Amino acid sequence: MKYFFVLLLSTFWFSGAAQVPYVNSGTIRRLEKFPSKYVQPRNVDVWLPENYNPAKKYAVLYMHDGQMLFDSAITWNHQAWNVQATVTQLLKQNRIRNCIIVGIWNNGDYRHAEYFPQKALSYLPDEIRDAVTNDDLKRKPLADNYLLFLTRELKPFIDSNFSTYTDSANTFIAGSSMGGLISLYAICEYPGVFGGAICMSTHWVGSTNHQNYRAFSHAFCAYLADHLPDGKYHKIYFDHGDKTLDSLYWPYQMAIDKVMEAKDYSYANWMSLHFVGDDHSEKSWGPRLGGPLRFMLSTASQPNR
Repeated sequence: MKYFFVLLLSTFWFSGAAQVPYVNSGTIRRLEKFPSKYVQPRNVDVWLPENYNPAKKYAVLYMHDGQMLFDSAITWNHQAWNVQATVTQLLKQNRIRNCIIVGIWNNGDYRHAEYFPQKALSYLPDEIRDAVTNDDLKRKPLADNYLLFLTRELKPFIDSNFSTYTDSANTFIAGSSMGGLISLYAICEYPGVFGGAICMSTHWVGSTNHQNYRAFSHAFCAYLADHLPDGKYHKIYFDHGDKTLDSLYWPYQMAIDKVMEAKDYSYANWMSLHFVGDDHSEKSWGPRLGGPLRFMLSTASQPNR
């Protein structure tokens, strides 16, 4: 099995197509059109830190919307998180443990269907659930299949071909907007796989129809009340700004925070922050990424080895 993975990896790294992001620290390993029996193929960009050493073990941070993470010169809006710069600085300061970043590209028109927490749909009234499927997702929900792709296909591949810690205490997932929703959904559905979720500017309103916002809030709160993982072994980070689309999130984040409190999450395993002046874009998410990375990957909280 591992021999197959190594052959597959070499094929991904050396096949062409979309431009590989430029990074001025560390290196990118492109997995071109990663195949899956659960979702459509998509590119995956694996960032390795400077002096990556296969003799060492690394924690893994899986990030959604992978095409927006590293290089603003090749993104649609000429913005990027510049994840590599933030992680490199924190590593040099010894503020986070050794880690690699797995940037999973979204799949364009399928993004909303793959990122919308599928089981939360069952908490919606029938007419709103139908409207979501028809108007927002524009197809059947795909989030459960997307998470099967992550946990059954991509993670085993990463763990077989890179030098990683495979346990949940060293496996994290992160995203913004709809990527925040699917990150939270991932840790709820697979608490044995993911030990922490970073959910930035989480798109609590869920729909393009403002008349459905309150129903979405109730649905997400009900889903979390039933599915949040044990806070003793998991960390969850939320934040949002107050400009552009982020200006909608405050009341709905407050409702989610009440659920977190009711489920006995505390400041040791949960953060919910508000950033005045930040908007709904990579130029806001990138600069504030250091905070949740320190919260999740702190060397002080590194499991004993």
